[in-house]
Formats: sequence, C-alpha cells, structure tokens
Amino acid sequence: MVGYVGEGEVSLSSVVLDPEHSLVAQAHAPREMLSGTVNVDGFGVGWYVPEGTEHDGEPAVYRSSSSIWSDRSFAGIAPKLRSRSVFAAVRDATPGLPVEETGVPPFSAGPYLFMHNGAIEGFRQTAMRPLRRALSEESYGGLLGVADSETIFAGLQDRLRALQSPGTGELADAIEDTVRHVCEVCAGLGVNATLNLGLTDGEAMVFTRYSLVGAGGSLYYLEDGGAFPGATVVASERLDGDPGWRAVPDGHLLTADRASGVELRPL
Repeated sequence: MVGYVGEGEVSLSSVVLDPEHSLVAQAHAPREMLSGTVNVDGFGVGWYVPEGTEHDGEPAVYRSSSSIWSDRSFAGIAPKLRSRSVFAAVRDATPGLPVEETGVPPFSAGPYLFMHNGAIEGFRQTAMRPLRRALSEESYGGLLGVADSETIFAGLQDRLRALQSPGTGELADAIEDTVRHVCEVCAGLGVNATLNLGLTDGEAMVFTRYSLVGAGGSLYYLEDGGAFPGATVVASERLDGDPGWRAVPDGHLLTADRASGVELRPL
C-alpha cells in the first residue's frame, strides 16, 4: 500500500504506477512480503478532488478485482487525474476469503479512506463474529463483504463517529483504539493478527505497523523526496532508491500532515 499527502497536486500515475518499485512491481514481485508471493487479487486507488472543484468532500475511489497491470482503463486515466492526497493498494486475499471487489482496499466512508496490509488468522472461523457483534447497527449495516479488512474499518468508523473535532491526533487515537480492540479479541481466541493499517481524511495520514505475534509487515516513509518534493509518502516497500526512505519501527504508529510532518509513537 502507498499513501501520499503533499502541498501540490500530482498525477495518480506518479504515485501508483510510475516509480521504479511501484505498486505494479510490488504486485508481481514484492521484496519484503511476509506471507504469500504476489498481490494479484485486486487493486484500488482513492484520491481527493482538487480544491476549487465542486465536490461533496468525499474521496473518489477506483477499485477492481483484477491485477493492477491488466487494467488498461486505469492506466489510461491515471496520468490525467491529479490530487494532493492519494491512497492506493494491491491485494493478496486473506486465505479463505473470496476474490471480489468488496474486499479490495482502499475502503471509503464519508471523508475517510482506509487500507489494511495484513490478515486475521482464520478470520471467518475465529474473529469475524465477535468483531462484527461489537459493531453499531450503522456500521454493521454498511458491510458489503466478508473481508477482515472491511470489518476492521467498520469498527474504526464507530470510533471516528464519536470524535467531536477529528484532527490528526484524534484520528491517531481512533486507529490505536481499533488496533487494541482487534488484538484483544484475537488474543482471546489464540489467533494472530497482522495490522498494518492506513487512514486518511485527505489532510492527514495515520499508519500503524503492528503484529500480535512476531514482526509486523514492512512499512517505510519518505519526506520531501526527490520524486515527491513537498510531500510525505508512506509505503509498504520503498518506491525508489531515494536515500531518504526510513523504516517505521515495528509496533509503532505514524502520523503525517502538511503542517507538522511525520511523527512516530509506540503502540
């Protein structure tokens, strides 16, 4: 997955398709993937319409259950669409879950985009019912599929609705509380959960690198990089050879916004 927040507008292709080790490369030849070998079970891109354009504050989302390199339509429109905030991901479906668009990140609700790189072990037979049982009627009614990622986002939405003034710190607290709740449920069931999560409202980004057992999946960030001046980029694997890429420490939460830059704290 990759998230971008910058001062200026960039094309979707410059974030998603063009880098040397873009999501296209990470789909068919990931370098640091802990489980599985490829990410060919779909891809998605979410972005926010540029300022001055009439819109409702909600992001636009393009999702497909096809592999990212086989979608000629997206390759055709991506250079022509521009934004200051982009979220994108390629999917390797959690074992036992169907390959369908409802499970493809990024997920959206209101002003938010959400991604999950990881899995809950044996989700449908273990944590699915207790996690969904804890949802509000509104979040439960919004579920479209059976993916662990969508279920985690539904729980996060309940926490986001409770915020009085959702700034960067409040978004971070909501996602940290979500991680804590998922881990409590999974620990009680004796199953592992790998929870590299990403959330944005178009102004700020929050990411976690966390696993209940063992090391979390890889996660990196870059500030004001050569290919991304005036921006912060967060990605599962480094998009290029820029020496400015830094690893997010395992068991940490990252926040990034245009005003404060990147901040890290332990989960």
